[in-house]
Amino acid sequence: MPDTIFHKIIRREIPAEIVFEDEHLIAFRDIAPQAPVHVLFVPKTDIATLNDVLPDQAAIVGRLALAAADYAKQQGLDQDGYRIVMNCNGHAGQTVFQIHLHLLAGAPLGRFGTSR
Repeated sequence: MPDTIFHKIIRREIPAEIVFEDEHLIAFRDIAPQAPVHVLFVPKTDIATLNDVLPDQAAIVGRLALAAADYAKQQGLDQDGYRIVMNCNGHAGQTVFQIHLHLLAGAPLGRFGTSR
């Protein structure tokens, strides 16, 4: 497995505030939150960007979205609303090259995901 910060979290080499984990993915709080609730959902399968997802790996993206929605419901975020975001490559803001989904919630969100 490559050596991104997310891979190190998956391998438990560095600490993270893990909020969910199963055999397919891990979710943890972002260390630089852009909203009161900012959780990252990361697959355990190594895929650098959304561009690199193969057709037979499409279920991985679905698992990320469903896990985020389930987490939002469990935390009572679903009624007020939440945003999920996946960035792809540098111009979109991807800084860690392991696909991941951001769940942002807990306050009204601005147009591009920042809290008002």
